[in-house]
Amino acid sequence: QVQLVESGGGLVQPGGSLRLSCAASGSIFSIYVMGWYRQAPGKQRELVAKLTSGGITNYADSVKGRFTISRDNPKNTVHLQMNSLKPEDTAVYYCNAGQIVTAGGYVDDYWGQGTQVTVSS
Repeated sequence: QVQLVESGGGLVQPGGSLRLSCAASGSIFSIYVMGWYRQAPGKQRELVAKLTSGGITNYADSVKGRFTISRDNPKNTVHLQMNSLKPEDTAVYYCNAGQIVTAGGYVDDYWGQGTQVTVSS
């Protein structure tokens, strides 16, 4: 069983910064891709950023230049540094881990429980 535990959400003023973290635990041998998605009220969940174990990144156009994703492969953690936050970044942010090899076999993906990010003055 794999668990993803997120931290770092909260309330921040426009222009401010937040850092989200996500730690994967369980009998994990490897995780190919880790990333962050978000879902605002009334909208579909969308990709924010993802990063493969080989270092390939993918960012949503709306966050390029403001957000930076990083990961510690041996510790199975992923971070999202969010700078210059805007009200439209307000959403629940979900951690995702994909293509996981565990002691029990291959798992397609897991999701965290979500953490609220609110950007407001």
